[in-house]
Amino acid sequence: MTPGDSMPTAFFEPCGGERWRDPFPMYQQLRDEDPVHHVPDNGEGEDYFVLSRFTHVLGAAIDAATFSSASGLTIAYGDMEKIGLESPIVMMDPPEHTDLRKLAVKRFTPKQVKTLDRMVREFVVERIEAIREAGQADIVAELLKPLPSFVVAHSLGVPLEDRYRFDEWTNATVDANAEGGLLDAHQIVADLFGYFAALIEERRSEPRDDMLSALILGRLKTGEEVSMAKLLGMAFTMVTGGNDTVTGLLGGTLELLTRHPEQRARLLENPALIPNAVEEFLRLTSPVQGLTRTLTRDVEIEGTKIPKGRKAMLLYGSANRDEREFGDDAATCDVTRKIRRHVTFSYGPHHCIGAALARMQGRITIEELLSRCPDFAVDPEAGSYAAGAYTRRYTSLPFQAKA
Repeated sequence: MTPGDSMPTAFFEPCGGERWRDPFPMYQQLRDEDPVHHVPDNGEGEDYFVLSRFTHVLGAAIDAATFSSASGLTIAYGDMEKIGLESPIVMMDPPEHTDLRKLAVKRFTPKQVKTLDRMVREFVVERIEAIREAGQADIVAELLKPLPSFVVAHSLGVPLEDRYRFDEWTNATVDANAEGGLLDAHQIVADLFGYFAALIEERRSEPRDDMLSALILGRLKTGEEVSMAKLLGMAFTMVTGGNDTVTGLLGGTLELLTRHPEQRARLLENPALIPNAVEEFLRLTSPVQGLTRTLTRDVEIEGTKIPKGRKAMLLYGSANRDEREFGDDAATCDVTRKIRRHVTFSYGPHHCIGAALARMQGRITIEELLSRCPDFAVDPEAGSYAAGAYTRRYTSLPFQAKA
């Protein structure tokens, strides 16, 4: 910095609730003025850094050896010690992470996901028709939250007669996780783990066509079976990661289609654009706005040193709106935009294994809503956001079947 230059005024503070309504000016300022922003020590030794430009976030996501997930994904230090459990897959590093991921990802290939298409469409159509008959609804409660819960339950092999219990646990767990109180939700977590432990034992003797059975029958590179702790960790990851992210994508998408009627008109005129539009909606909504990694060595980026052992927030929500990657109109919605890559599902070793499943739910929901309620509208100003600091999603969103 030369004499006369002004100090950066950029700042970062975790969002949540109403602060999720428009965090984007804060992101813009970070990208432009202080792309490797240092959030000072809060008095408890918990300073951290924030990466906001696409190239830096992408590079960190790819370099898992330097930007480690093994110490937790939040800005708090000592996450794993507080949890007191064996790490779930999202908090593993290669090669352990890679070994388990290879077994799990077989259940989430585009070809495998395609087999769920009809079932998901039937669920979506039934819900939309009920909403259309009523004329209005809280679309989160009636469709956007039940849909991913239904899909996750099916993928894990939860029997139909247990779905009501699973939905209750899922709602409570996702809400606790969003509000940062998951570590205190001991009874909820214990009930969920107890249920899945029993289900896993049942699948050992009677395997079915679900992910738990696939993992039980699979073998790690060492030839060992997947441990009960890893199986429970995978189930827990799907519950906490596969629900609110899809809800966030769909709620944000309906807002975008309401705010940009010209983009909706393009999709109505040419539904073949919908798969491409899903990528644009994923980019702009970025349901997981950011997660942290812990540095395994000193790193210098843009002249700022991040010391070994410190945490760095990968701010996906900012990176996905970076003009340096997506052009001067990065903040605008364009369903015809040709997107080479985005970081909504992260990138590299930790690229979300449920990405194809999320895309499928997004595509089918948009197809059916535009087909059955082409003139729908949501009221973003009357909607409310989840309290958590990492996932941006509506907890309620008024919907009119005919605007």
